[in-house]
Amino acid sequence: MPVIEALFKDLQRLVQVDLPRNLADLTDLLSYVKGEAVSLEDDALSIEIKDGNRPDLWCVEGIARELKGSLGVEEGLREYAVYGVSGVGVEVDPRLETIRPYIGCAVVKEVHLTNEVIRELMHLQDKLDQTYGRRRRRASIGLYNLGLITPPLQYGVAKPEAVSFVPLGGEVEMDLREIVDTHPKGVEYGHLVKNHEHWPILRDSEERVLSIPPIINSNDLGKISEGEEDVFVEVTGTDYRTVLNTLTIVTLSLADRGEEILSTQVRYPYGEERVVSTPNLTTKGIRLDLDYVNRVLGLSLTGDAVLQLLRRARYNGRWSGGSTIEVTVPCYRMDVMHPLDVIEDVAIMYGYNNLKPRWPQQITFGKISDFEAFTDATREVMAGLGFQEILSFSLSNGERLFQKMNIREGKAVELLNPTSSRFTCLRSWLTPSLMDFLSKNTHVEYPQRVFEVGDCVVPDETSETGVRNVRKLACLIAHSNANFSEVKASLHAFSINTGFKHQLVEATHPSFIEGRVGTILTQGRPVGVVGEINPLVLEMWGLENPVTGYEVNLSTLMDII
Repeated sequence: MPVIEALFKDLQRLVQVDLPRNLADLTDLLSYVKGEAVSLEDDALSIEIKDGNRPDLWCVEGIARELKGSLGVEEGLREYAVYGVSGVGVEVDPRLETIRPYIGCAVVKEVHLTNEVIRELMHLQDKLDQTYGRRRRRASIGLYNLGLITPPLQYGVAKPEAVSFVPLGGEVEMDLREIVDTHPKGVEYGHLVKNHEHWPILRDSEERVLSIPPIINSNDLGKISEGEEDVFVEVTGTDYRTVLNTLTIVTLSLADRGEEILSTQVRYPYGEERVVSTPNLTTKGIRLDLDYVNRVLGLSLTGDAVLQLLRRARYNGRWSGGSTIEVTVPCYRMDVMHPLDVIEDVAIMYGYNNLKPRWPQQITFGKISDFEAFTDATREVMAGLGFQEILSFSLSNGERLFQKMNIREGKAVELLNPTSSRFTCLRSWLTPSLMDFLSKNTHVEYPQRVFEVGDCVVPDETSETGVRNVRKLACLIAHSNANFSEVKASLHAFSINTGFKHQLVEATHPSFIEGRVGTILTQGRPVGVVGEINPLVLEMWGLENPVTGYEVNLSTLMDII
């Protein structure tokens, strides 16, 4: 969990009340922000935030913002607004589309900076870069003194040996290649750009270098210092939403110490939205059902009571006496996606210790569900037919699920913040996992007969979450004489032993050989596919022996039988 390094007096000044110095009492107070006081030595305060989904709390300004609500100093929605246009424009080079395509910028006027505040800002910058920005790949932050910059800015590219500047904290001018090869930050983050022919570069209208995103700022323009300054913030990255969210967090932290926020205009030569004004501080709305709130919390709160708790949690709410409460969510609360997220904040403000525990009102006896019993029986049947069970990750990627299975376009539930290119989405079917297993075991003696029973996740617009879990069975047979007749016989044996009748109808599927693939029907409903794997697919997986197999939707099959 993130550990925030802050100054006790600075936090106290921002909250505008006297705070306890005792760690136990301070932890009780910080529980309103899911925090714990780890240590307090002189003025140095360490706070561990237990919620990894709220990057707005990874800074002293964000913690103070929430504590002011819980303590009643400043309740309701904290109003942030863009007061005008800064006059700073950013032109984006079209070659950045495949390198580091997105940038967001803002200006915060008259920020009151001290050396201690600058250290806290650098701590926030590093925390966001390493975690939310995925080690600067998805997003990285740059802070500048606006007075030193001559707009408009050029977010462009340069060849590594063509541009030189003095990196932040240095004294010697170096070209981009030298910075990446020898500077500590270049060595740490150079892999993000060095595989490209051209590297990102941010310059002002006088061709002076601000930074080489996401590596390091220049020592001339990319430095902020003590005193009152107009601060220019830029965030570049590979994920548009992460860039904008990171910009919002940093901009609001500065705004809590400054006067006003001004926007910038970014002009893209690609994408749907060619001219973008940043930052975007728009709030969003969400509806709470009062009965649902009380049912979840086990309370009997009135609408007015819920509104008061919402205001302490820094929301605005409107209740007209019915069962619906209209809630306005702050722009920095990117973690709020469902009414339950808001109800959790209501519970925190009410106080978990104030919720009275209650013994279950019904006596129940646990047993395995019919579906799980059917799943276990499926595993036993497949083992009895001579197949070896494997277990694979539920996380996968588009290349494995579709491209390497000869499928041009496919739908999968993608992760918002994947930590690795290997795991970017949830699997929608099992056969690619089995193919991956076979490709890693070509040294093992043939024939190979493997199966897996597991959950897959498929998009479903009719469900509340937009996705649906599906339990599936898949098996593959690999050896020099593997053919359709063999896998058809295996499917027939599985059908008899699990008690369902099936039919095969000719079908087409890009992962299988045309004319040797069929759809499995039960009572007229499709429940799976069976066939011989396409040689193109075998080649992409590096397999030399023929492979046959089938995949069955156990969830649909259970509903039928």
